[in-house]
Amino acid sequence: VAASPQWDVGRALALSGLFRLLQGAGKACAAPFLTLYLRHLGLPAPLVGVVAGAKHLAAALWAPLCSRCPRGRRKRRLLVAGSLLGSAGASLLLTLIPPAGGDAGYKYCNASQQPGDRGAATTAAGPGTSSYRVLSASAITNAKAVLEKKGRGVGEGDTKTNGYLVGPSIWTTSVKAVNWETREPEMLSSYRPPLPGLEKEMSNSSFKAVQNIFQDREHQIFLMVLGAVVLWELLATSLEWTVDESLYEFLDFVDATDRYGKLWIWNYLGASVGACSIAIFVDQLNCFLSSTITRLAAHFYGYALLITLSLLVSVFFPIHVPKKTDRVNKTTKALALLWSDGRAILYTITVFFTGVAGSAVHNFLFWQMQDRGSSELYMGLSVAVGLLAEILLYFFKGKLLRTFSSSKIVAVSLSLLAVQLLCYSFLWTAWSVLLIQILSAFSSGALWWVVNLTVDDIATPGMERSLHAVLQGLCYGGGASLGSFAGGFVVKHFGLAVLYRACCVCLVLWLFLFLIVQSKLPQQKKINYSRLLAADSSDMSDSDENERDWLVKAMKDEKGTWHWLS
Repeated sequence: VAASPQWDVGRALALSGLFRLLQGAGKACAAPFLTLYLRHLGLPAPLVGVVAGAKHLAAALWAPLCSRCPRGRRKRRLLVAGSLLGSAGASLLLTLIPPAGGDAGYKYCNASQQPGDRGAATTAAGPGTSSYRVLSASAITNAKAVLEKKGRGVGEGDTKTNGYLVGPSIWTTSVKAVNWETREPEMLSSYRPPLPGLEKEMSNSSFKAVQNIFQDREHQIFLMVLGAVVLWELLATSLEWTVDESLYEFLDFVDATDRYGKLWIWNYLGASVGACSIAIFVDQLNCFLSSTITRLAAHFYGYALLITLSLLVSVFFPIHVPKKTDRVNKTTKALALLWSDGRAILYTITVFFTGVAGSAVHNFLFWQMQDRGSSELYMGLSVAVGLLAEILLYFFKGKLLRTFSSSKIVAVSLSLLAVQLLCYSFLWTAWSVLLIQILSAFSSGALWWVVNLTVDDIATPGMERSLHAVLQGLCYGGGASLGSFAGGFVVKHFGLAVLYRACCVCLVLWLFLFLIVQSKLPQQKKINYSRLLAADSSDMSDSDENERDWLVKAMKDEKGTWHWLS
């Protein structure tokens, strides 16, 4: 089988490594800088958080449904090609969306990089002073004019009314006056019941006010961005699932699944190179590529270019479709397995909280760096340093797991993640992020080592990958989406520093609770019988031969002993 060019494992792994290298570089060109681009479009922190949360949530909900994708070899190739082209097109749609305000991107540009007709640069707004508005000025003016017109004729004696009150129903006309002797409200003597049809007119005016809200330019930009980002994420999730599933089925057919586990290194290497390269390139550009397109659009151009190159690689990508296809969705069974083990439940909650805290870093760290005057280069380097630190620590994985217990590694990982968040809240200069990102090796990489080992211990045959997918969905889907939704509003009302410190406090509290619960759990070591049954037959035959050799030797020794005694 190995001699056939159709089942050349080395060629398949080389193509897969190249594909992951290009995919990682493409993602790193655009994904880390997405929220920064939305800031330049003029979207405030709450709306940016909603977009980021919807992105994570869409990926988490769509991934289990990908098992229903077509199984034919030709259909899979078409799906991969369509997902690649579609994701590139969806990313380019973001570059066509105009900014919410004419000067939205100029406040974050240096004076030397601005076109001459726009004047000097303005200072960057603080993290908690975004220009978020529920109603635009035009919407408020229109709604007030409509209600003033409709409010007349409600009652006479306008000199005793207290005008329009701002309340839950925006503007309401008061028909009560205050009796200053009793300090109690009383109905005006000139009050008459509403004229026929007035209630209908007032409801129409409320509808017009709501309509003006949705006609606000800021909300229009938000809806366009939300649609493009969700479409982009759905296509990218379908692509990732199809490619991974096809490669794993191919390696499983040729009994080489042990070589699947290290392919993520190519993804990380590509992401490190891609983030640094695009950051250096963007730093050389002016603030605006055209009258409405900021230079950050180059991130999405780079993504589209690398995705197109990966399309050429996918033509030669090996796709194996097993004869017996299993279309059963294993998500429910995976959740049941996690719920059946106390330690697995504890680690599941842990990755959920790390997803919530990690979303604060991924969504708004570049905002913090930009407010400190950072260039794009430091942002790209921060991505590369975190990924390379995880790769370097991976080579010491075996020694660390043998030296320290799982609970100690998790405790250290949570502690270092809390330290990272605390340092980000007191960020003094842009380059200090590079030092803080080194801690990602433990706070992210080592934590998932322990989680994956725990999952492998409770997994039944064929459920390992489903369990890993469910845990990643809970972390990057459930936790990250919740953290994104809440994080945007915290940034608006309290600032970035408060967001990081709040996440730090929550992680420390969970760390203490984790250690208490961990100490109460039984410390018995489970034996994974499915692994024993799946052991290689050659290893079993070798062990049988060793047992026979030991038995023959013992019989010879016993025979010699009896012969000496006789």
